[in-house]
Amino acid sequence: MSPRVHHVALWVLDIERMRTFYVTHLGGRSGPLYHNPRTELRSYFITFDDGCAIELMQGPNAGASPVGRTAGYTHIALSLGGRDAVDAAVDVLRQSGIKVQSGPRTTGDGYYEAVILDPEGNDIELTA
Repeated sequence: MSPRVHHVALWVLDIERMRTFYVTHLGGRSGPLYHNPRTELRSYFITFDDGCAIELMQGPNAGASPVGRTAGYTHIALSLGGRDAVDAAVDVLRQSGIKVQSGPRTTGDGYYEAVILDPEGNDIELTA
């Protein structure tokens, strides 16, 4: 068996705002809105060129899942392919008003990264 990450899912407060962020600022492509009328779950899959995907999910009480979890996740890491790509992305994101939490820098474990925040304050690591 050789598993690979298929997608990362997160509960969100404003699904349309989050969808716009991942499409506009990070180059994702949005699938259609899924809506389960029984549970009131709504979700979008945002896919990237390499096949990685993020599932944005919103329950009937914005930011809370049907099992009581609150909005968010720890972080996701997106590889941009090199230091120059990280530097360039941070410049563009900063000019777009996106909050850069840290970096670009080399971390203690050897990763070259910057951490940005999405509109709901979730960490996104941009790695080389």
